[in-house]
Formats: sequence, structure tokens, C-alpha cells
Amino acid sequence: MPFVTTLAGENFAPDLPSRLLRIAEDIRKAGGRAFLVGGWVRDALLGKNCRDYDVEVYDLAQDELVPILKNYGKTNLVGKAFGVIHLAMKGLSLDFSFPRTESKVGYGHRGFVVHTDEKLSFKEAALRRDFTINAMGMELPELTLCDPYGGIEDLKKSVLRHVGPAFVEDSLRILRGVQFASRFALSLAPETIELCRTLSLEDLSIERLFEEFKKWLLKPGKPSLGLKAFLDIGLDGFFPEVVPFCGSWENLGNLLDNMAELRASELQKDSAALSEDECSELAFAALLAGNAVGTENRCTEGLHNRSVDLGGVSETVEKFLARITNEIHLVRKVPEILSCYGNLNFENVPPLPEMRRMAVRLGGLKLLCLLLESTPASMLKTPDFAEKFTAEAQRISVYEKAPEPFLTGKLLMELGVRPGKQMGEIIKESFELQLDEKLTSVDESMAWAREKVLH
Repeated sequence: MPFVTTLAGENFAPDLPSRLLRIAEDIRKAGGRAFLVGGWVRDALLGKNCRDYDVEVYDLAQDELVPILKNYGKTNLVGKAFGVIHLAMKGLSLDFSFPRTESKVGYGHRGFVVHTDEKLSFKEAALRRDFTINAMGMELPELTLCDPYGGIEDLKKSVLRHVGPAFVEDSLRILRGVQFASRFALSLAPETIELCRTLSLEDLSIERLFEEFKKWLLKPGKPSLGLKAFLDIGLDGFFPEVVPFCGSWENLGNLLDNMAELRASELQKDSAALSEDECSELAFAALLAGNAVGTENRCTEGLHNRSVDLGGVSETVEKFLARITNEIHLVRKVPEILSCYGNLNFENVPPLPEMRRMAVRLGGLKLLCLLLESTPASMLKTPDFAEKFTAEAQRISVYEKAPEPFLTGKLLMELGVRPGKQMGEIIKESFELQLDEKLTSVDESMAWAREKVLH
């Protein structure tokens, strides 16, 4: 099995399917060359395994490659315009493409004309890539590195640099720079920052925007470095709803990093601790948390005694989310989390009725607790406020879920109450009393309802 010399100077044997190596040998016998490209190469140099095998084939025409691939499985030309052949085998699927050039001819990410040319050199084909760290290839089967634009040096220096002029043809690369900075601890090169500042995201669909935001906030990494790239590029001008936390971008970066570490810790303890939706809701609540605490500088005062228009907060947060996603759960849940977050004084745990009502709004206080635990301790008047709040939420059983009404329609029917307006009003009123601890059991609630019905 071939190995790679990592940036740390260690020999690393990446996880490579033996069938892929045999295919590469067959391609070479036929006069062609096969390269693993993109993220696989970058990850291998960092000593990480990657299961995303993108293979680029040179010096071999499509009608010469297809018969080779058919010896291993079922082929499908999935991207005729881009020259992509999908190979499906038992337990494995691979994509093979041909070197190509792209020309911007229209608006949006579909406005490209693609020309495939198996006779292009690797350097010529790699010129269309976004960043130098993604413009490397490793020739199979030996994994010989081909690095025409200095990607490995940029990786060593923790620099994210664009490859060439073609970078400007897809404005999504601006946000790709943000998520790469976060995931691989990189800083944008000055010339790349300057180029990114000339581009606009106006032509991008919300689906494409959302995918890059998710990669920034949800993939393992250091989100504060993504925030730095976000600010270096000037994206806070395009997304004015992303604001400093208590007047400080550093505070927001710390909150994002704390959130990422806490989320990873929760998932490591129990893979079911947070659902995919909950991870997204927590991440976007953290990104937009500055709206809930005000933008004035309170770094020395903590988050108490502040005045924030929480109605305006919800409107701002909803506006931002509507610009980047169609996921209704985010648009509904994140403003609610931040509204509850902004209502806390960050000094004293709220009265129990208030905590129960927040749990009803949020379906449980878990995400609010995790956001509090992610908040830099220096921002809290009482440093252990988050711990106390979480402990109390767990004690009164509203951490995972909201309290449920003692009274149900079925129980009220036993008292002769028919379904309708009266039943709904009784359940609602009894639930409010339950949240205030004036009714503490089903029996007490039934006795209260019986008295109410009789009178």
C-alpha cells in the first residue's frame, strides 16, 4: 500500500480501496494517468483519511476510459457537460472526471461553459481551482504529489491563497474561504482578501449560501478563524445581522469556539445527545447572539443591566435566516432561543415558573443551557451562572423537554366536559397554574377542574 509524507514529516498510509489502485494501473497501461485531486490530497498531507475519492484522468479519451471502468462495475455518465463518469461497484462508488477549463458566460453559478480536454497538463487544469491547497493532485497508484501552485507551502504556513484569475468567476468561493479558514486553521492571504472584497454574493442561491455557513459553523475546526476571514473580506457589510458580542468581535469568536468544543464534547459523550437540527440551531444562535445582548461594550460590566429590544432582535434574526435558508425549524427556533437568552440577567437563575415557560417556548432548555455554557465567563456577572441554570433545568426536568399539562381532553371528558372551546380554556388555565406550581399533580388538577365545572 502506498504512503504519503505528511506536513509533519511522518509516513501516513491513507485508506485507499485496492480496486481504485488496480483501476489506476489499468489506466496507465492504456496510456493514461489517474490523479486523486481536491480535498483527499489536502487531508492526506494533514495525516487524515478521506472517503471522498475524486479521480481526474489525463491522456485518455472518454471512449477509452469507459471500457476499463466497466470491468469493475456499472458506469454512468452523470455529468455529460462536465465529463464525469460515475462507477458503481459493490460497497464502493467512485467519480472519474477529465481535465477541463471553464469560462464564465452568464449570471449565477450555472453560467459557465465547460471544455474537457484530456490533453491538458495538470497545471493547466488546476488553474480553475479555487485555492492552492485544493489545486494539488497525487498520481495513482504511487501517490506522487503534483503541486503546481505551492499548495503544500501554503498549508505549512497556514495560508489560504487563491490560485489565479478564474477565482472571481464563482463568488461562492468567498464563503468557501471562510469555512476553510475555520476547518483548517488558516488565514487568508492579503491578495486573496483584496480580491474577495471585489466580489458580491448577490448572484448566489440561498441553498449554496447555507451549505457554506453550515460547513463553517458545524464541521470540526475553529470557527473564530472563519469569523476573522468573514470580517477580513468585509462580509459583515453584506450580512449586517452578524454583529459583535457585547461590542467585541473577539467575544463572538470565543463564544463560537466554545460552542463548537461543547457540541463536540456532547456528541462524543453520546452520539444521540444532539440531533442534526439541534446542532444547527445552536450554531446559528451562537453566530447571532450579539443581537440578543446589545452591541454596546459591556466587557467590563458583564451582561447585566442591559436594555435590548427583543422584538427587534427576533425580526433581525429572522431576516438573516430567511436570506440563507429554507429550513423552517431554524427560522422558528433560533429567534426563540435568542429571545429567551436576551431575557436573562446572567446573574440570578430565574424563578421556576419563568424557567418552565421558557421550556414550553423552546421544547426544553437544552439548547439555551448549551448557549449559556458557551458564553465567555468574563461576560457573566456571576461566572457560574450557566452551571447553576443548567443544574436547575435538570432538577425540575425541563432540560430535555417541555413540561406537559396534567389535564388532557380525555380526563376532562370523564368529568362530562365536551370537546370544544370550554375544554381548551380549562386545559390552558390549568396549565398556567401548573407552571406556577399552584397545581402539582394530576389529582390536584382534576379536583380543580371538577370544582370549576360544577360552578
